[in-house]
Amino acid sequence: MPEKIDPWQRRELTPVDADPPPEEPTPPPEPKWLTLWERLRHWGFGDSTLRIATTISTALMILLVVWVMDTFTDRDVNRRNDPGNIAMAEALSGPTPTVAPPLFNVGGANPEGIARDIGVNTILPVRLARYEVMHYTVESGDSIFTIAEKFNLRPETILWGNRYTLGDDPHFILPGQTLYILPVDGVYHQWSAGEGLNGVAEFYGVTPEDIINWPGNQLNPETIGDYANPHIPPEKMLVIPGGQGTYTDWRTPRISRGEPATARNLGPGACTASYDGVMGSLTFIWPTIERYLSGFNYSPETNHFAIDIAGRTGNPIFAADHGVVVYAGWNDYGYGEMIVIDHGSGWQTLYAHLSQVTVFCGQEVYQGDTIGLMGSTGKSTGPHLHFEMRSDDYGRVNPWNFLN
Repeated sequence: MPEKIDPWQRRELTPVDADPPPEEPTPPPEPKWLTLWERLRHWGFGDSTLRIATTISTALMILLVVWVMDTFTDRDVNRRNDPGNIAMAEALSGPTPTVAPPLFNVGGANPEGIARDIGVNTILPVRLARYEVMHYTVESGDSIFTIAEKFNLRPETILWGNRYTLGDDPHFILPGQTLYILPVDGVYHQWSAGEGLNGVAEFYGVTPEDIINWPGNQLNPETIGDYANPHIPPEKMLVIPGGQGTYTDWRTPRISRGEPATARNLGPGACTASYDGVMGSLTFIWPTIERYLSGFNYSPETNHFAIDIAGRTGNPIFAADHGVVVYAGWNDYGYGEMIVIDHGSGWQTLYAHLSQVTVFCGQEVYQGDTIGLMGSTGKSTGPHLHFEMRSDDYGRVNPWNFLN
């Protein structure tokens, strides 16, 4: 009789035919070199080990390359020393036989090829020196500086070559003018009756022979005659090579507050009375809101003792220092509307080409006061301020050295 099973009794029954649970696969053991590497890294020798291994590998590669090269070199030497190869080389050491190519002639053409009519050497033309005086028409934007640069001359040569057109003022250059361009630096002189070669040469700092021997002057030393009364026709234009001209300072004489009437020949802006007033600090500020050039720089060699400061018409013009106005109004000699301030202690400042003057003769002004407006009156090619500084001790000084 089968055994009865108590349903309330907990029992574990294992099926007879059930398969046993699968076993977990055992991971393969780590390589020994990897275990060693991990230990070296743990001890702090990882980086040094890598460097040593890299060095050894590089050395082995070099040795391998050297061995391979030596092996092939030895084989090549042995092959060249082989008796059979030596005999073959001797047999081929004679001249190599050549076979003449067939003659190629088409339609009676020259079988020797095309003859070269042009020489292989280039012969450059000889650049002759220039002796004649050229003419140049001034263009918009030109100045004596840009023109001089075009012809490789000094700026003063442009002035001295055109004294009868420009006078002593570089501002007198205008578009449309025709200027003389000398072949060399020097002076262009118009001969006058009664002049002597010695006197003219001495005036320009050269010798009479410098003038006579210049080919462009077409003077014959054998027929020139007496240097005191040479055979030179009046009004003949002569190039004075290397000559140095001079300038006439007739535009802005020293105008003092005690005697401003010395400038009455300059124009209606001259003051007539004697004035007294505030003295300057002798510290000068920039007279405009801009601080860069619009035209000429300070250039005594071209008779330009000022700086042309850029700006627009109507920009305010300031007194560079305290002082008294000793000229206020129009200048007849190219400066247009002009102001001169006497600062005392022998110092003066000049402001030219203004569009408007807002001060009057004898007025006391203080540093930074507005005295006028920028313009382009007189001999001017555009709005700017022509600014000069003068000292009784130093003469006309460079404003760049004194403006703060």
